[in-house]
Amino acid sequence: MFKTISRVIGMILLGWFAFMIAAMVFAATKGRRAVEQDPAADELDLVASFGPLDFRSTSGAFRGGSVTTWFGGGTLDLRGATLDPAGATLRVSALFGGGNLVVPEAWNVETAFTGLGGVGDGRPKTDRPADAPTLRIEGVTMFGGWGITSEPADQHELEGASA
Repeated sequence: MFKTISRVIGMILLGWFAFMIAAMVFAATKGRRAVEQDPAADELDLVASFGPLDFRSTSGAFRGGSVTTWFGGGTLDLRGATLDPAGATLRVSALFGGGNLVVPEAWNVETAFTGLGGVGDGRPKTDRPADAPTLRIEGVTMFGGWGITSEPADQHELEGASA
């Protein structure tokens, strides 16, 4: 009985170790393929792999795109962007990563996430008009997530939280 339990635990640990190695190799490879993104682009393809993400969009007709955070994260600031009249969809993948999504206060935000982790809208609960611009955020999180705010985190608050 003890040998069986030891084998099962050993297999689980070996599987976890293999998963972590594969995830790190994938993240490093995907990070190398990332290109510099134009702030005025209407569609994004951002990657934060073992490093920070700090992007500010100035798009005149933002339609969405994809954001991948693998063992990294940061801030995606959309306050300088204007949503496409049809709205936008942002696809997010996070593995041991995530970030802060900063959007204008007037935008409606709809979320659909699966996995371990998720997303939280930290903006004040207000009645936004039904015809207000809508940003849809969908994706998968594994041990990570995203926070939605209308103002970026103050650096002094972050320093005070770590003290």
